[in-house]
Amino acid sequence: MQGQIIKALAGFYYVESDGHVYQTRARGNFRKKGHTPYVGDWVDFSAEENSEGYILKIHERKNSLVRPPIVNIDQAVVIMSVKEPDFNSNLLDRFLVLLEHKGIHPIVYISKMDLLEDGGELDFYEQTYRSIGYDFVTSKEELLPLLTDKVTVFMGQTGVGKSTLLNKIAPDLNLETGEISDSLGRGRHTTRAVSFYNLNGGKIADTPGFSSLDYEVSSAEELNQAFPEIARVSRDCKFRTCTHTHEPSCAVKPAVEEGIIANFRFDNYLQFLSEIENRRETYKKVSKKIPK
Repeated sequence: MQGQIIKALAGFYYVESDGHVYQTRARGNFRKKGHTPYVGDWVDFSAEENSEGYILKIHERKNSLVRPPIVNIDQAVVIMSVKEPDFNSNLLDRFLVLLEHKGIHPIVYISKMDLLEDGGELDFYEQTYRSIGYDFVTSKEELLPLLTDKVTVFMGQTGVGKSTLLNKIAPDLNLETGEISDSLGRGRHTTRAVSFYNLNGGKIADTPGFSSLDYEVSSAEELNQAFPEIARVSRDCKFRTCTHTHEPSCAVKPAVEEGIIANFRFDNYLQFLSEIENRRETYKKVSKKIPK
């Protein structure tokens, strides 16, 4: 049988297949090979009636996030508040760079709209991000249709109203995850469970741990690709490895001057580039990656 892991807890994997959920364990040979199944994995599994099933094969993953481990994500809602904390394009672009690098479609959700005094500045950001190809929404009503048929994770720094939003779009999320947790004995285990929750014809990940992100972009080339509007224009640079800093015949800098690329996006690109270069010089961080 084939299905998708929707919850992992204390060595058990709960696999959804044709509307049913099966409790399974991973076969010992996965451990020997260093392969671990994660929430979001598509798997082949065996399930006998009235007994535990076994995961037989893990299908190839299209992407993964590390903390907590979750795979095969379609999109991520990045929550930014207009105030308390103030909207921060630098932080937003850090999230977007990671998501681009992972091949996860970003949806920018702006919270605390009631605190907005001047809509002009927000309109400028909305226009910029929409022109790049990102969804940019400010209400639950705009967000809900985007979740259909997708696996979605939610991320944002502390205090932006992530819990408030999740409670708004899924009022029974707390209750339901609480019930599930009790029935699976979550309280007795120190492992924090990651689980999928069905919403509006899609799945959302109940993941409290997405406030801090591993920065996995480690080269100028990767960073260039993670800014789609810079990547598009950079095809016309004279040098394929152009970093858009000091090279002759760069196509990106004129595009910034002409307003084709937003100044603030290019400034953030330059800041991230210098961080990558400094990091390379000082130490080679061993990034914790999910094993294939």
